[in-house]
Amino acid sequence: MIRRLKAFVAGVALALFVGLASLAQAPRVEAITTPEIMASSLSPSCLDYKVIGICAWLHCSFWGCTVRTSIRVKHYIPELVVSSYENTGDNPWREIALLSPPLGNALGGGSSHENIAPQHLNTHFKNVDAIGHPSKLFYEFAGGFGFMCHSKAVPFNPYFISTLDALAWRSGVPEMAYPEALVPGMREMGAPGDLWSPIYPRSGFVSQTHDYKVAATTAQRAADIVTRSGQPHVYQSLVAPQSPSRGIWGPDPVKEGERSTHRWQRLQPNRSMSCSIFPDGGQNAALQQPGDYVWALWRPYRCCKRRGQKLLYFTGG
Repeated sequence: MIRRLKAFVAGVALALFVGLASLAQAPRVEAITTPEIMASSLSPSCLDYKVIGICAWLHCSFWGCTVRTSIRVKHYIPELVVSSYENTGDNPWREIALLSPPLGNALGGGSSHENIAPQHLNTHFKNVDAIGHPSKLFYEFAGGFGFMCHSKAVPFNPYFISTLDALAWRSGVPEMAYPEALVPGMREMGAPGDLWSPIYPRSGFVSQTHDYKVAATTAQRAADIVTRSGQPHVYQSLVAPQSPSRGIWGPDPVKEGERSTHRWQRLQPNRSMSCSIFPDGGQNAALQQPGDYVWALWRPYRCCKRRGQKLLYFTGG
């Protein structure tokens, strides 16, 4: 694990070094900036703040023991900014694009028939980067609602950059041999009558003609990888803390279709101030043309303020 982490960090450093050479390039016409991402987190709808119960703590001191209580709350936190885009090096998050220039065999993007003839013509490819959300403004905003939970996601930290995971992201190895990739109906994203794509193999290739669904599928795959540990990819894991003794109940790993593990907020194009899970439509004609997309990944946390040495019980879902 340490060796993989060192390799990941070294890869990020190399990507940044190579990317500095492209600073003189003209800025992208359709891009999103850090201030815009921070402003998008000021969403009461995505926050979905609720008081759901109480926690009872046993507090002991030299003078004896007492039972103290604190409220138990639930709300979502924006942890990652996930970009899914056509051309390597063109991450639409302007300040982050330097982290993923073309490296080695991680060149180009778009439809598979451009470079990989044996693939089906309906198979399309997206690069994906998952970066820690610049959430400082969010925490200031959410603090106005009362006591709140905190994520261990580090702002601007590169949790997944597909150019550094080129072997698995471009070939599907070894996941193309997993049962989830071979058995129809296992780990599929979509709804009855509106199947978007299987989650496995978790690569950048998707057999789908609708560009928004292609991008959303690859974003979902990246979130699936990052929120788990020990996956056969080059990445840094973001596993939510589970520490009831300290009054923290983090979410389970992201799973397609499950609101209890995550929600998505579209940031680019057509920024939305609400959150949903895939499938979420995408029928707008502007979303069906090849392009670049950015989402914020929000995950639900439950917590209560620690007021003693031992948690006796708690109420609420």
